[in-house]
Amino acid sequence: MNTQFRKALPGTQLDYFDAKEAVEAIQAGAWAKLPYTSRVLAEQLVRRCDPADLTASLEQLVYRKRDLDFPWYPARVVCHDILGQTALVDLAGLRDAIAEKGGDPSKVNPVVPTQLIVDHSLAVEAAGFDPDAFEKNRAIEDRRNEDRFHFIEWTKTAFKNVDVIPAGNGIMHQINLEKMSPVIQARGGVAFPDTCVGTDSHTPHVDALGVIAIGVGGLEAETVMLGHPSMMRLPDIVGVELTGKRQPGITATDIVLAITEFLRQERVVGAYVEFFGEGADSLTIGDRATISNMCPEYGATASMFYIDGQTIDYLKLTGREPEQVALVETYAKELGLWSDALKTAEYERVLRFDLGSVVRNMAGPSNPHRRLPTSALAERGISDEAKWEAGKEEEAHGLMPDGAVIIAAITSCTNTSNPRNVVAAGLLAKKANDLGLVRKPWVKSSFAPGSKVARLYLEEAGLLPELEKLGFGIVAYACTTCNGMSGALDPKIQQEIIDRDLYATAVLSGNRNFDGRIHPYAKQAFLASPPLVVAYAIAGTVRFDIERDALGTDKEGNPVTLKDLWPSDEEIDAIVASSVKPEQFRQVYIPMFDLGSVQEAESPLYDWRPMSTYIRRPPYWEGALARKPALKGMRPLAILPDNITTDHLSPSNAILMDSAAGEYLHKMGLPEEDFNSYATHRGDHLTAQRATLANPKLFNEMVLNEDGSVRQGSLARVEPEGKVMRMWEAIEAYMERKQPLIIVAGADYGQGSSRDWAAKGVRLAGVEVIVAEGFERIHRTNLVGMGVLPVEFKPGTTRLTLALDGTETYDIKGEVSPRCDLTLVINRRNGEVVDVPVTCRLDTAADVSVYKAGGVLQRFAKDFLESEQG
Repeated sequence: MNTQFRKALPGTQLDYFDAKEAVEAIQAGAWAKLPYTSRVLAEQLVRRCDPADLTASLEQLVYRKRDLDFPWYPARVVCHDILGQTALVDLAGLRDAIAEKGGDPSKVNPVVPTQLIVDHSLAVEAAGFDPDAFEKNRAIEDRRNEDRFHFIEWTKTAFKNVDVIPAGNGIMHQINLEKMSPVIQARGGVAFPDTCVGTDSHTPHVDALGVIAIGVGGLEAETVMLGHPSMMRLPDIVGVELTGKRQPGITATDIVLAITEFLRQERVVGAYVEFFGEGADSLTIGDRATISNMCPEYGATASMFYIDGQTIDYLKLTGREPEQVALVETYAKELGLWSDALKTAEYERVLRFDLGSVVRNMAGPSNPHRRLPTSALAERGISDEAKWEAGKEEEAHGLMPDGAVIIAAITSCTNTSNPRNVVAAGLLAKKANDLGLVRKPWVKSSFAPGSKVARLYLEEAGLLPELEKLGFGIVAYACTTCNGMSGALDPKIQQEIIDRDLYATAVLSGNRNFDGRIHPYAKQAFLASPPLVVAYAIAGTVRFDIERDALGTDKEGNPVTLKDLWPSDEEIDAIVASSVKPEQFRQVYIPMFDLGSVQEAESPLYDWRPMSTYIRRPPYWEGALARKPALKGMRPLAILPDNITTDHLSPSNAILMDSAAGEYLHKMGLPEEDFNSYATHRGDHLTAQRATLANPKLFNEMVLNEDGSVRQGSLARVEPEGKVMRMWEAIEAYMERKQPLIIVAGADYGQGSSRDWAAKGVRLAGVEVIVAEGFERIHRTNLVGMGVLPVEFKPGTTRLTLALDGTETYDIKGEVSPRCDLTLVINRRNGEVVDVPVTCRLDTAADVSVYKAGGVLQRFAKDFLESEQG
C-alpha cells in the first residue's frame, strides 16, 4: 500500500488514494488525458500495487504502453448459480486434494467477497397464460435441482466470504445494478471505485454506473476469489461519441441492436468501449444498462459510461441510502470520475454513432449482431407475402402457419432492467386488449423480469393485468428463455412441428439467439423489444410485415396494425415517472439482503453424493489432466469453421433423450421430464463432459455428405480407421486409447457466454491444443485455466489454405513463453511434413505459469501446499 498518496476525502470520515497525484508525478498533465478506464485502473494500482512495481505499472497507463503485465484487484466476484456453483464445486474438490496432501482444507476460502445469485436454473414449464405459473415453475425448479441447491446451501455454511441469494429473486446483473453495486466502495476507512468480475459474459451490465465490471470464466473467477490479482495489459480503450437524440417511438432495444451491429463492424473485439457525448448524457441509466449489457454481443470486454447526474438520479430512484449517494458524487468529483472531468480525455481511436439514425429494429434469425430493421422484413426474406397468405389458409384449417412463433418471451436483464421497455410492453398489451386482440393459441408466452420491482411498478400502473390477459403473466424472476430454459412445448404443438417439419421460431427480448439455443424445436430466433414481443405473440408468425400488415382485427372487424397499438413516448414517460418509486426497491431488496447469521458447517469437506448427476467431486487431479501434455502425435477431434460459439462447444439448452447426456441420465434413473438443461448439470463432470461438441447444429468439416458438403450434427470421424460416429462415442474411443487430441478452427473461436465447460469438456476428452485463426477473450482464458494450449494461425494461414482433411497428426514444437512463435508440425497421411509458424496465445507470464502447472486449480494447490509447508 502506497501511503504517500493516501489523503482525507473532503466532507467525509474516509480516506482515498490520490491517483491523480501519482500519475502527474510521472508526467505533468497526463491525468487530464486519461480515459475513464485508465483512471480507475490507476487508482487501484496506487492503492494495491507493490510500491516497487508502482511506477512501471503506472507508466503502462500514462504512456499507453502494452509491453508489461500489471495486476488488477477486483473488489467483488459476482456469480450465477451455474458457473458460481461450478467454481465452488472446484473449490470443494480443491479442499479434498489439499486434505489428501496433508494441508488444512478449511483455509481454502474466497478472499474477495463473493456473491452468488441463483438465477439460471428455472425453466418455463408453465407459461404466462397459467395463473399459477410462478409457483409451478419454482416447485419444479426446486425438485429438479435438489442436489445442486443442497450443495449451494452447504457453501454458505462452509466457505467464508460467500453470500447466497436463493432462487426466485431475480437475475444477477439486474440485482447488481439495482442493489449490489455501491458504485463507490468504503472499506477499512478507505473509499475507492467499485469493480467486479462476474461468471457471466453480461456482467458489464453494471458498467452503465461507471463500475468496471467484466465477464470472466469460472476458472478466472476462482483465481480472483482466492486472492490472486487478475493480470492484465492496458486494453485498447475505444471512445464512442454518441450524437443526436433518438426518434419518437424508438426503444433502448432498438438502439442497442443498432449499436451492436455498428461496433461489430468497427471490430471492437476485446476492447474497453467508453461512451461519451451529448447523446450519452441524454440516456438514462436504464438505457445505458441495455447498451452495456450487450457488450459481449459486439465483442467488447467492457462498455463504460462515466458517473454523472443520471447516475445520481438512478441511485436515488433505486433506494440507495442518502449517505451512499452523497459519497458517490463527492468521490467521483474529487478523483476526476465525474463526467465534466472527462471532457479532456483522449482516445487512440474514436467512433461516432448518431442516435437519431436508429429505426425500429430486431436481430436475427441467428445472431445478435445481425440487425434486422422491421422496415426491411420483406427484402430480407423474413416476411414472405405468399407464405403469409398460405399461412392464413393453414390457420383457418387449424394448422400452424410457416414461420409460426412458438415462443414469445419478455425475458432477460438486458431489457427488463429498463422500466421504459417494460412499461411500453404493458401499454401495447392494454391497447391490444381494448381492441379485442388475442394471443395466437400456439404461442407459448411468458414474462420473466430480472427483478421483483417490475411487478410492483406494473401493479402500480395497472398494467400487469393487461399483460396477464394476453398471456404474459410473470412466470419467474430468472434468466429463463434467454438462457435456453424455455421449457417444454404443448405435446400437440411439438408433434405438429415434427410431423410437418415446420419452420417454427422464437421472439424474445433477450441478448442471445444462436441456433439451437432458445429451444430445440425453434429453428431460429429473433431478438426484439418487449412491446414487439407482445405484437408477435398476437400475430403468431414472423412471415408478415409487422410495420405494414395487420396483426389482427378489432371487435368490429377492422384491421389493426402496429402503429395503432404503439404507445407514445409521452405515455411511457408519464407512467414511469408516476409508478416507479424508491420505496419499491427498498421493499424488495432490504429483506432480500438481510442474510442474518449463518451456522458454520460441521466439516470443511463436502459429503459427495455418489448417485448425483448434478454435483460430483471434480477429476482434475487424475486421468488426462494428471498427465503432462505430449504435444506430439495429436489427432484432430474436429476441424471447425468460423464463429464457433460456446453453445457449439458445450450447449446449455434442454437435454433430449436421444443425446449422449440423455442416455446417461436415463441409465442413472432420472425421468426424462427431469433431465433439465446441460447448464444445470455442470457440477457433475460425468454428465457435463457428454455435452462436449454435442450441439446438433455443429459442422465438423471432417464429416462429409456423399456430395462433399459438410454434414450437420454432433459427429466425428475416428482416425486412422476413418469411421464416422457420434461425437461422444468418438471421444470415448480416443480416451480409451489415451490418444492426445487437437481441435483446428477458424476465426472468432469460442464466442458466446463465459462457459467453463467449453474448455473443461475438451480437456477431459484429451484435447491438448486448439489452433484457430482467433479466440474470444473469455474462452481463451478458460482454455489456459484448464491446461489447454491455445495457438493462433498467422494472418493468411487457415485450415483451408493448408487443405487439412483430418487424416493428419500434429505436433507442437518450441518452448512456450508469452505470445511467442511456435511451430505446428502437420504430418500428412502421404508422409509429407509441413511446418507452420503459429503464435502462442499464452498472453502473459501468469498464463504461462498456470499452463505449465496444468491449470488454475493445480497452480493454486501447489502454491498453497508450499506456503503451508514453509
